[in-house]
Amino acid sequence: MNQSEFVDWCSALQLEAATIDVIAAIRSAPPSRRVAGRATNVSGSYPSRKMGVTIQFESHTVELWAIYQMEHSVEVLEFYDQPPSFKIQYQAKSGRNIGHYHTPDFFVLRKKGAGWEEWKTEQELQRLEKKYPTRYQRTPDGKWRCPPGEAYAEPLGLQYHVRSSNELHPVFIQNLMFLEDYFGFTAPVPAPGQTHILEKVTAEPGITIGLLLGEVPGVRANDVYIMLAQEQIYADLEAVPLVEHWRVQLYIDQLSYQAHQNSAIGNPQRQGNIGFNDLTTIVTNTKLLWDGRFWTLVNFGETTTTLLPEIGQPMQLPTGFFLQLLETGAINISAASTTQTDSARVRSVMDAASPAHLKEANRRFHLVQAYLEHQPDVYKDIALRTLRRWVKQFREAQANYGCGYVGLLPKIAQRGNRTPKAPTATRELLDTLIAEYFETPRLAPALSVYRAYLQACSQQNIQPLSVRTFYQRLKQRRSPTQIEKRQGAKAAYQQQPWLWELTLSTPRHGDRPLAIVHIDHTQLDIELRCSATGRNLGRPWLTMLIDAYSRRILAVYLTFDAPSYRSCMMGLRLLVQRFGRLPQAVVVDGGKEFNSVYFDTLLARYHCIKKTRPGAKPRFGSVIERLFGTTNTEFIFNLLGNTQASKQPRQLTKAINPKQLAVWTLASLYTYLTQWAYQVYDQNEHTALGMTPRAAYAMGLIETGEREHRQIPYNEEFLMMTRPSTKLGHALVQPGKGIKVNYLYYWSDAFRNPEVERTKVSVRYDPFDMGVAYAYVQGRWVKCISQYYSTFSGRSEKELLLASQEIKQFGKLTKTRTSISAKRLADFLFNAQEHEALLLQRLRDLEGKQVLEAIATKSKVLPTTETIIPTPPSPPTELATVIETVEISRLPVFEEYR
Repeated sequence: MNQSEFVDWCSALQLEAATIDVIAAIRSAPPSRRVAGRATNVSGSYPSRKMGVTIQFESHTVELWAIYQMEHSVEVLEFYDQPPSFKIQYQAKSGRNIGHYHTPDFFVLRKKGAGWEEWKTEQELQRLEKKYPTRYQRTPDGKWRCPPGEAYAEPLGLQYHVRSSNELHPVFIQNLMFLEDYFGFTAPVPAPGQTHILEKVTAEPGITIGLLLGEVPGVRANDVYIMLAQEQIYADLEAVPLVEHWRVQLYIDQLSYQAHQNSAIGNPQRQGNIGFNDLTTIVTNTKLLWDGRFWTLVNFGETTTTLLPEIGQPMQLPTGFFLQLLETGAINISAASTTQTDSARVRSVMDAASPAHLKEANRRFHLVQAYLEHQPDVYKDIALRTLRRWVKQFREAQANYGCGYVGLLPKIAQRGNRTPKAPTATRELLDTLIAEYFETPRLAPALSVYRAYLQACSQQNIQPLSVRTFYQRLKQRRSPTQIEKRQGAKAAYQQQPWLWELTLSTPRHGDRPLAIVHIDHTQLDIELRCSATGRNLGRPWLTMLIDAYSRRILAVYLTFDAPSYRSCMMGLRLLVQRFGRLPQAVVVDGGKEFNSVYFDTLLARYHCIKKTRPGAKPRFGSVIERLFGTTNTEFIFNLLGNTQASKQPRQLTKAINPKQLAVWTLASLYTYLTQWAYQVYDQNEHTALGMTPRAAYAMGLIETGEREHRQIPYNEEFLMMTRPSTKLGHALVQPGKGIKVNYLYYWSDAFRNPEVERTKVSVRYDPFDMGVAYAYVQGRWVKCISQYYSTFSGRSEKELLLASQEIKQFGKLTKTRTSISAKRLADFLFNAQEHEALLLQRLRDLEGKQVLEAIATKSKVLPTTETIIPTPPSPPTELATVIETVEISRLPVFEEYR
């Protein structure tokens, strides 16, 4: 809302002046704190179109979902993350008074009111209710409230709400995420296709997307999603995920959908059938009626469904065909179907059965069927008394659970006396000694703990347990908690369950290509040499981007520099260069290079969500972590100079030393690495997919929409967005000198304009060439040439950073005052070529230039409107081996700085 709309809203709600001041302060204030991920939650930022800024979230399964809900709710006018904190007071469970400052998750302005909102999972609220009963309380209707927060909000005429994850519909949120690329963007549908879709949906209300795509030629799934986002057709977004084409029913509008739903309720025949919106009733052990026979649903899987007849062998059907039979009414739910509670009990019994028990139950079931069908030849070798007992157990289970099969499962595990026979005092002492001596960071040996236990039993005149029982008890207590107490959290992490989902109740790797992309860095296990001098330059750093859905490698960048925003920039550049797209969500770790203003701005500009996975939890990024291992085993470890031998330094000799065997250069390694990533790996079958990553990517685009309207041209505008700025983001245009960026003055003829002089302009620079910078002057970006261009041309930002650090360190050693200037940097770089650090960085930059040139040759960058001044040859250095004749007439002439 603008200021006038805000005033009208306050007047409509008749808010008092004090309340208006509080709301105005919240609207104008930045977030009170920066969110950070903890041990198990994924934090990040969401670029909100409604608010025009990025909104922070601390949990991508609760707060991010709440953001999606508020972003697309017509009732929500504005919402602000991390509003200013306020003090609340309440009593602990012990009666102690507690007072502290509290920062809610959001402050929300709705059409009918405003207030603070705190979002938590239902399990967390139940835990907090027991710990702080006066702060978190459940209402009679099942919702939650916070009396201390309400006490602060009520005098101001505002509200305070505690919201639970149960208020968020998983399927609805998943569909909002799926359609995110179509909201707020211009995405036209071809006129013939749009007409065909409207005619088909009007003629056959409730037709599924799968049938529509199969019966109407020339129509793509992308066209259907565009029309859904533009509300030209309707689908219930809370029913089923949109990616499941065989289940999503389409209607011409919401009124048509409601009319068909009401007619189904009034039709008893249609009530007996299962619609796609009633699949919650399809659970294990559901009784079905098909072709006049009764069937039992044994397994309802994603690809295959298994049905068991009353008599005969089980039958397997493709799940898509099974759902079509349900839709057409060929299969109905039997009135004798068991309840969901009985199905859960049956499932728990079946899950507890071992393979041997299931095999025995199958044999008994075959004999019981023969007995009931009067086939004595089948059960002639079984005692009738035993057979009648099995039949009795079968019928009792049929009456109690609705499934007689579970009554035939052996109950061998329930035989015998299961109660412990050792005295209680002895067992309690053993557990106490284990907790106090064994489960501690001192890592005491188990046998020494048992000796301490024997001594304690002797002092208390208690009969000790045997050493065998002691070790059995240690084995029973072994858990991630015990390992954490002895060896720390990182060692315990190896024993914790895998993280199977990135988002609650949604596909953990996304439901389409470019929905979730992981980006990370690793240092390759190979030594490289300089192509000019043959000197060993060390191990390179690899930056990779991988699509979580298709496992396709999207971008590969190689450099000698440690991970920085430059590596992130080049990775995103390569992604747009190859695919013309940026992903919906980027998953990163907690590295500093991913927390730069430049990186966040670039993602927000192109509407990308940034998710930061918890630190020291590599399984949150298991997709890309496994890819690093695959790159080593399938490619790097087959090259000379790989560092496998260095992992055992005591066995390392000169003959197998990787530094001596290194033959690869950075440019040649990058050439073959990209061929392996983009060709070999891309076309090999992936075990997790059952197909190649390239095929999975292409198939995913066809099924979930190509989304051409989200294409990003790889032109000068995009490259400018990937160039970083200074800490301030702007610089002052000084008459006759230009702008100062990173200790250097840059000049452009556009600065001669009197209207531009002494004004602040936005600036950007190229981190790989400090000889040029860019300034936004009078509505356009202009190229600026640096002072001492011949020295700084081709120099990287990192090289200048090293030089400035050397100058400062020299000043400290000599106790002289030093100031960094362009002349001082130029003289230092020209005279200090033999310096180890600068020489090594210069060699690495020269190698990196070959990689940048290889990337540039593949791009289709649009020409800029500026006149590009040719780069003059660099001054001779000690590395030059051939002196070329220089033509004075071809050298560019630059203006002299005074």
